[in-house]
Formats: sequence, structure tokens, C-alpha cells
Amino acid sequence: MARVVVLSGAGISAESGLSTFRESDGLWANYSVEDICTAGCLVTNRDETISFYDKRRTELVDKEPNSAHKVLAELKNRYKNDIAIITQNVDNLFEKAGIAHEDVIHLHGFLTNVECEQCQNIYDIGYNKLADVNDGKCTACGSEYVRPYIVMFGEAAPNYALLDQEIQDCSLLVVIGTSGMVVGVNTLAYFVERSILNNLEPSDAINDTFFDKVIYDKATNAIHEIAYEIEELLAKG
Repeated sequence: MARVVVLSGAGISAESGLSTFRESDGLWANYSVEDICTAGCLVTNRDETISFYDKRRTELVDKEPNSAHKVLAELKNRYKNDIAIITQNVDNLFEKAGIAHEDVIHLHGFLTNVECEQCQNIYDIGYNKLADVNDGKCTACGSEYVRPYIVMFGEAAPNYALLDQEIQDCSLLVVIGTSGMVVGVNTLAYFVERSILNNLEPSDAINDTFFDKVIYDKATNAIHEIAYEIEELLAKG
């Protein structure tokens, strides 16, 4: 298990032009969570749900990783086995920054992937709309029931088990850009030796007294201080 766990949320990608869930003009401003991101929405509201994730996927094409992604990518590639990169984000900005996809734990799915509901085939469609790849049919079995590879609210999130495993032997937890409303970072911070919180501003869902260091600033401003802390710990061996 890694000695350093970096857990990121929407705040780290906001500076790359990706809207967050919670801001007033964010992802949900014109949508209801129940309609397009809750278990069962692909049955009751399939067309709008598919359309929503098509839009989000195609918008990724020109989005570039910012310095926070790039610094973390450089650290991950230098200390491969000592740092776990775990994200609540479904974008591919860590991958664009240079981390291999298999070295990023995406807790809530991955936007450029889709999954067949018939045979569970998972495959990459890039930045395309679902209907534009193989007429929207599964590339393995031909089923028309293909969905975004996204964990909806109320569905099982298998990669949470990986987060739990990584936290067990973690010496330093770094939390960047999350409201704490989905993943209980208070509990995570309580069980690790040392923890750092970096958010743009305080969140009602996070008790920052649980963290050893708190940085309220943009991720791109805070990342060099965070990187110093990570390297200092790993240099001790």
C-alpha cells in the first residue's frame, strides 16, 4: 500500500474549466440530480441521462490539466508505489497530465468509458457521443443497452474498497478540492498519522480541525507546498 494518499474532488479540475457540482452555475444548475444521476435514471429518464453525459464527454476534448494535476503526476511517476492517486472526478485530466490510467483510482467512474448493461463489457469511446460509436451498440455483444461508465447516486461504488485499503497504511493523506459531502474525509483524516486539506474555502461538511495542515486557496497555488510535504515524508524512507 502507498504511504501517501491523494484524494481529489471537483475543485482540482475547476481551474481547468470543468464546472463543479455545487456552485450556483455548476453541473446541476439546469438539471435535477434525481433525473440524471440517481440509480434508476437510465430506466426512467434514459435519453436525457445519455445526453447529459454525452455533453460532459465531448466538453473534455479541449480541457487541459493544470499545474496541480501536473505536479501530482510528476510525483506519482517518480514515487510510483509510494503515492496513491484517488479521485472522485470522472474526467481524464490526471491521465492527460501523464499518469497511466491504471495508476489512477476513479471512485465514481470514467467519462470516456461506457459499459454494456447486457454483458458488462467496458470500453473507451473517447470524446464521442454514445450513439456515434458503433451506432450506440455494444462492441462485444451488440446490445443497445449501453450506459455511461458512471456510478450514480445509490449505486454500488466498488473502488471505495480500494480507498479503504490504501488508508490502512497511509502516513499522509492529502485532500484537495472536495466538499466532503460524498466521501467522509473527516473520518479518513482521523485515522491517518498526518493530513493536509486544500480547498478554496471552508465546507460545512468538513471539520478542518481534524487536519494537521489546512490551506484555503486554489489548488494551483497550494500544490507546491503540498508537494514539499509529500517529498519530505518520502525522503525519510
